[in-house]
Amino acid sequence: MTGTAEERRREIVRAARATGAVDVTALAAELGVAKETIRRDLRSLEDHGLVRRTHGGAYPVESAGFETTLAFRATSQVPEKRRIATAAAELLGDAETVFVDEGFTPQLIAEALPRDRPLTVVTASLPVAGALAEADHVQVLLLGGRVRAGTLATVDHWTTGMLSGFVLDLAYVGANGITREHGLTTPDPAVGEVKSQAIRAARRTVFAGVHTKFGAVSFCRFAEIGALEAIVTSTLLPAAEAHRYALLGPQVIRV
Repeated sequence: MTGTAEERRREIVRAARATGAVDVTALAAELGVAKETIRRDLRSLEDHGLVRRTHGGAYPVESAGFETTLAFRATSQVPEKRRIATAAAELLGDAETVFVDEGFTPQLIAEALPRDRPLTVVTASLPVAGALAEADHVQVLLLGGRVRAGTLATVDHWTTGMLSGFVLDLAYVGANGITREHGLTTPDPAVGEVKSQAIRAARRTVFAGVHTKFGAVSFCRFAEIGALEAIVTSTLLPAAEAHRYALLGPQVIRV
Protein backbone atom coordinates (compact mmCIF):
# COMPACT_ATOMS: atom_id res chain seq x y z
CA MET A 1 0.00 0.00 0.00
CA THR A 2 1.71 3.17 -1.14
CA GLY A 3 -1.27 5.52 -1.54
CA THR A 4 -0.78 9.27 -1.62
CA ALA A 5 1.70 11.00 0.67
CA GLU A 6 -1.23 12.55 2.52
CA GLU A 7 -2.91 9.18 3.14
CA ARG A 8 0.39 7.67 4.22
CA ARG A 9 1.07 10.50 6.67
CA ARG A 10 -2.42 10.21 8.14
CA GLU A 11 -1.77 6.51 8.67
CA ILE A 12 1.59 7.26 10.35
CA VAL A 13 -0.06 9.74 12.77
CA ARG A 14 -2.83 7.24 13.51
CA ALA A 15 -0.27 4.51 14.26
CA ALA A 16 1.83 6.82 16.45
CA ARG A 17 -1.22 7.88 18.46
CA ALA A 18 -2.44 4.30 18.84
CA THR A 19 0.84 2.85 20.08
CA GLY A 20 2.77 5.82 21.49
CA ALA A 21 5.65 5.60 18.99
CA VAL A 22 6.49 4.46 15.46
CA ASP A 23 9.62 2.97 13.92
CA VAL A 24 10.98 3.95 10.47
CA THR A 25 11.92 0.39 9.44
CA ALA A 26 8.59 -1.11 10.50
CA LEU A 27 6.59 1.68 8.80
CA ALA A 28 8.55 1.30 5.56
CA ALA A 29 7.79 -2.44 5.49
CA GLU A 30 4.15 -1.99 6.47
CA LEU A 31 3.43 0.81 4.00
CA GLY A 32 5.56 -0.61 1.19
CA VAL A 33 7.80 2.43 0.69
CA ALA A 34 11.48 3.26 1.16
CA LYS A 35 12.80 4.25 4.58
CA GLU A 36 13.85 7.60 3.14
CA THR A 37 10.21 8.22 2.15
CA ILE A 38 9.11 7.54 5.73
CA ARG A 39 11.85 9.84 7.05
CA ARG A 40 10.59 12.56 4.70
CA ASP A 41 7.03 11.94 5.95
CA LEU A 42 8.18 12.24 9.56
CA ARG A 43 10.04 15.49 8.82
CA SER A 44 6.88 16.92 7.27
CA LEU A 45 4.71 15.73 10.18
CA GLU A 46 7.20 17.24 12.64
CA ASP A 47 7.10 20.56 10.74
CA HIS A 48 3.31 20.49 11.19
CA GLY A 49 3.64 19.81 14.92
CA LEU A 50 2.04 16.35 14.78
CA VAL A 51 5.02 14.20 15.77
CA ARG A 52 8.48 14.57 17.27
CA ARG A 53 11.25 12.62 15.55
CA THR A 54 13.59 10.37 17.51
CA HIS A 55 16.57 8.29 16.43
CA GLY A 56 14.90 5.72 14.16
CA GLY A 57 11.30 6.81 14.58
CA ALA A 58 8.87 9.32 16.10
CA TYR A 59 6.23 9.76 18.78
CA PRO A 60 2.98 11.77 18.66
CA VAL A 61 2.70 15.35 19.93
CA GLU A 62 -0.34 16.06 22.05
CA SER A 63 -2.57 18.64 20.41
CA ALA A 64 -6.08 20.09 20.45
CA GLY A 65 -7.19 16.96 18.57
CA PHE A 66 -5.21 14.33 20.46
CA GLU A 67 -4.25 13.76 24.07
CA THR A 68 -2.93 10.59 25.71
CA THR A 69 -4.98 9.13 28.55
CA LEU A 70 -3.83 8.80 32.14
CA ALA A 71 -3.94 5.01 31.67
CA PHE A 72 -1.44 5.26 28.80
CA ARG A 73 0.81 7.69 30.70
CA ALA A 74 0.94 5.26 33.62
CA THR A 75 2.70 2.72 31.38
CA SER A 76 5.22 4.92 29.54
CA GLN A 77 8.62 6.16 30.78
CA VAL A 78 7.69 5.11 34.33
CA PRO A 79 11.23 4.79 35.83
CA GLU A 80 12.13 8.27 34.49
CA LYS A 81 8.86 9.71 35.87
CA ARG A 82 9.46 8.12 39.26
CA ARG A 83 12.98 9.63 39.55
CA ILE A 84 11.63 13.04 38.56
CA ALA A 85 8.75 12.81 41.04
CA THR A 86 11.05 11.90 43.92
CA ALA A 87 13.35 14.85 43.15
CA ALA A 88 10.35 17.21 42.81
CA ALA A 89 8.94 16.12 46.18
CA GLU A 90 12.28 17.02 47.76
CA LEU A 91 11.68 20.66 46.76
CA LEU A 92 8.75 20.88 49.19
CA GLY A 93 10.83 22.86 51.70
CA ASP A 94 8.64 24.27 54.47
CA ALA A 95 5.51 24.46 52.28
CA GLU A 96 2.31 23.60 54.14
CA THR A 97 -0.25 24.18 51.37
CA VAL A 98 0.48 22.52 48.03
CA PHE A 99 -1.31 22.25 44.68
CA VAL A 100 -0.73 18.96 42.84
CA ASP A 101 -1.69 18.96 39.16
CA GLU A 102 -3.48 16.26 37.16
CA GLY A 103 -1.35 13.69 35.30
CA PHE A 104 0.74 10.66 36.12
CA THR A 105 4.00 12.42 37.11
CA PRO A 106 2.18 14.74 39.56
CA GLN A 107 0.41 11.65 40.93
CA LEU A 108 3.84 10.12 41.62
CA ILE A 109 4.90 13.41 43.29
CA ALA A 110 1.84 13.17 45.56
CA GLU A 111 2.84 9.63 46.53
CA ALA A 112 6.40 10.82 47.30
CA LEU A 113 5.35 13.69 49.59
CA PRO A 114 6.22 13.26 53.29
CA ARG A 115 3.49 11.76 55.48
CA ASP A 116 5.05 12.72 58.82
CA ARG A 117 4.05 16.39 59.01
CA PRO A 118 0.89 18.46 58.47
CA LEU A 119 0.26 19.16 54.79
CA THR A 120 -2.77 20.45 52.91
CA VAL A 121 -2.92 19.26 49.30
CA VAL A 122 -5.26 20.97 46.82
CA THR A 123 -5.88 19.06 43.59
CA ALA A 124 -8.26 18.72 40.64
CA SER A 125 -7.12 15.11 40.16
CA LEU A 126 -9.23 12.25 41.50
CA PRO A 127 -6.25 9.81 41.44
CA VAL A 128 -4.10 12.30 43.41
CA ALA A 129 -6.89 12.78 45.98
CA GLY A 130 -7.27 9.01 46.22
CA ALA A 131 -3.54 8.47 46.68
CA LEU A 132 -3.44 10.88 49.64
CA ALA A 133 -6.90 10.55 51.17
CA GLU A 134 -5.87 8.08 53.87
CA ALA A 135 -2.41 9.54 54.59
CA ASP A 136 -1.85 10.62 58.17
CA HIS A 137 -1.29 14.39 58.59
CA VAL A 138 -2.39 15.12 54.99
CA GLN A 139 -5.59 17.07 54.42
CA VAL A 140 -6.88 16.80 50.85
CA LEU A 141 -9.04 19.46 49.20
CA LEU A 142 -10.51 18.12 45.96
CA LEU A 143 -11.59 20.88 43.56
CA GLY A 144 -15.11 20.40 42.22
CA GLY A 145 -16.13 20.63 38.57
CA ARG A 146 -16.65 18.64 35.38
CA VAL A 147 -14.55 15.46 35.34
CA ARG A 148 -12.60 14.82 32.13
CA ALA A 149 -12.72 11.11 31.35
CA GLY A 150 -9.19 10.64 29.97
CA THR A 151 -7.39 12.30 32.89
CA LEU A 152 -9.93 11.91 35.74
CA ALA A 153 -9.49 15.56 36.71
CA THR A 154 -11.95 18.41 37.19
CA VAL A 155 -12.16 21.56 35.07
CA ASP A 156 -14.35 24.60 34.32
CA HIS A 157 -15.52 27.56 36.37
CA TRP A 158 -16.31 25.55 39.51
CA THR A 159 -12.70 24.38 39.65
CA THR A 160 -11.05 27.71 38.90
CA GLY A 161 -13.49 29.58 41.16
CA MET A 162 -12.58 27.41 44.14
CA LEU A 163 -8.86 27.72 43.35
CA SER A 164 -9.04 31.51 43.15
CA GLY A 165 -9.93 31.63 46.85
CA PHE A 166 -6.65 30.05 47.96
CA VAL A 167 -3.15 31.31 48.66
CA LEU A 168 -0.80 28.35 48.24
CA ASP A 169 2.83 27.88 49.23
CA LEU A 170 3.73 25.70 46.26
CA ALA A 171 2.23 24.42 43.00
CA TYR A 172 3.49 21.29 41.27
CA VAL A 173 2.41 21.53 37.63
CA GLY A 174 2.74 19.31 34.60
CA ALA A 175 2.34 20.21 30.92
CA ASN A 176 1.97 18.51 27.55
CA GLY A 177 4.75 20.67 26.11
CA ILE A 178 7.45 23.09 27.25
CA THR A 179 9.54 25.40 25.04
CA ARG A 180 11.59 28.50 25.78
CA GLU A 181 9.59 30.47 23.23
CA HIS A 182 6.02 29.42 24.07
CA GLY A 183 6.41 28.40 27.71
CA LEU A 184 4.16 25.67 29.13
CA THR A 185 1.30 24.41 26.94
CA THR A 186 -1.58 21.94 27.12
CA PRO A 187 -4.19 20.85 24.52
CA ASP A 188 -7.41 21.74 26.36
CA PRO A 189 -8.29 25.38 27.21
CA ALA A 190 -10.26 24.26 30.29
CA VAL A 191 -7.20 22.43 31.66
CA GLY A 192 -4.99 25.42 30.86
CA GLU A 193 -7.30 27.64 32.93
CA VAL A 194 -6.96 25.40 35.99
CA LYS A 195 -3.18 25.28 35.65
CA SER A 196 -2.80 29.06 35.22
CA GLN A 197 -5.12 29.71 38.19
CA ALA A 198 -3.03 27.35 40.35
CA ILE A 199 0.15 29.20 39.37
CA ARG A 200 -1.47 32.57 40.17
CA ALA A 201 -2.52 31.22 43.57
CA ALA A 202 0.94 29.85 44.45
CA ARG A 203 4.01 31.60 45.84
CA ARG A 204 6.31 29.04 44.19
CA THR A 205 5.79 26.87 41.10
CA VAL A 206 7.69 23.72 40.14
CA PHE A 207 7.31 22.06 36.73
CA ALA A 208 8.07 18.35 36.61
CA GLY A 209 8.15 16.41 33.34
CA VAL A 210 10.00 13.85 31.23
CA HIS A 211 12.55 14.94 28.62
CA THR A 212 10.16 14.31 25.69
CA LYS A 213 7.98 17.26 26.81
CA PHE A 214 10.78 19.68 25.92
CA GLY A 215 10.48 21.23 22.48
CA ALA A 216 6.85 20.11 22.16
CA VAL A 217 4.18 22.78 21.74
CA SER A 218 0.49 22.25 22.39
CA PHE A 219 -2.56 24.47 21.84
CA CYS A 220 -3.01 26.52 25.04
CA ARG A 221 -0.23 28.44 26.76
CA PHE A 222 -0.68 28.73 30.52
CA ALA A 223 2.70 29.92 31.85
CA GLU A 224 6.02 31.44 30.83
CA ILE A 225 9.29 29.76 31.81
CA GLY A 226 10.12 32.75 34.03
CA ALA A 227 7.10 31.97 36.24
CA LEU A 228 8.78 28.75 37.42
CA GLU A 229 11.03 28.46 40.45
CA ALA A 230 12.31 25.10 39.28
CA ILE A 231 12.13 22.62 36.41
CA VAL A 232 12.65 18.96 37.32
CA THR A 233 13.39 16.53 34.49
CA SER A 234 15.84 13.73 33.73
CA THR A 235 19.41 13.60 32.43
CA LEU A 236 17.91 12.57 29.07
CA LEU A 237 17.44 16.32 28.54
CA PRO A 238 20.90 17.47 27.36
CA ALA A 239 22.81 19.70 29.81
CA ALA A 240 23.20 22.44 27.19
CA GLU A 241 19.43 22.57 26.67
CA ALA A 242 18.82 22.60 30.44
CA HIS A 243 21.20 25.57 30.70
CA ARG A 244 19.19 27.51 28.10
CA TYR A 245 16.06 27.09 30.23
CA ALA A 246 17.96 28.07 33.39
CA LEU A 247 18.95 31.37 31.73
CA LEU A 248 15.22 32.29 31.73
CA GLY A 249 15.06 32.09 35.53
CA PRO A 250 14.23 28.65 36.98
CA GLN A 251 16.63 26.27 38.63
CA VAL A 252 16.84 23.21 36.34
CA ILE A 253 17.31 19.86 38.09
CA ARG A 254 18.20 16.77 36.03
CA VAL A 255 17.98 13.37 37.70
